[in-house]
Amino acid sequence: MTPFHAQPDPAPSLHFMPSPTQNENAGAPVKPDLLALFESEETPLLRYAFSLTGRRAIAEEIVQEVFLQLHANWEGVENPRAWLFRSVRNRSYNHQRDGRREVGGDEKSVAAASSEDDTPEEVLQRLEAAGFLRLLLAELEEADRRLVQLKYFEDLRYREIAERTEMSIGNVGYRLHHILKQLADKLRHLGIDGIS
Repeated sequence: MTPFHAQPDPAPSLHFMPSPTQNENAGAPVKPDLLALFESEETPLLRYAFSLTGRRAIAEEIVQEVFLQLHANWEGVENPRAWLFRSVRNRSYNHQRDGRREVGGDEKSVAAASSEDDTPEEVLQRLEAAGFLRLLLAELEEADRRLVQLKYFEDLRYREIAERTEMSIGNVGYRLHHILKQLADKLRHLGIDGIS
């Protein structure tokens, strides 16, 4: 067997020449492709939608609809990430508004969220504050989240909570006080203070 010797290629070599459109956009930020955007932003968008709606299935539906809408309008969107978050916020608010018209809607939360004298801005502020509170509650340690659940969602007394958690009544009160103070501080840091 004879050794193989590479022969020089008689054809001239071609060098990459950028197209005029690439040169024109050289200083502009690069727009990510849709798949990369989906992979990087789906989870943050789901969290954001859930914080605004409080329902996982609705949050997933909203994010899916927004990505489909972005796909349809891809060429006209300059900043897709900002567009996605704005669209999720708007669809979440639309869902909350439209939910009031449903017969089987959550009338209790709607009544708590607004009254006839409230402006739309006040209602949106309350809904946004509730969304942030849901996120903060989800970040609590499991034991602390359970205390909040038992006290404020199941409306149990300290004695009943102590029996269920095997904590002393005094410790239940102490923990709840500090949890609420911590949540209030975080909400205040987010600019949410005194929204009833």
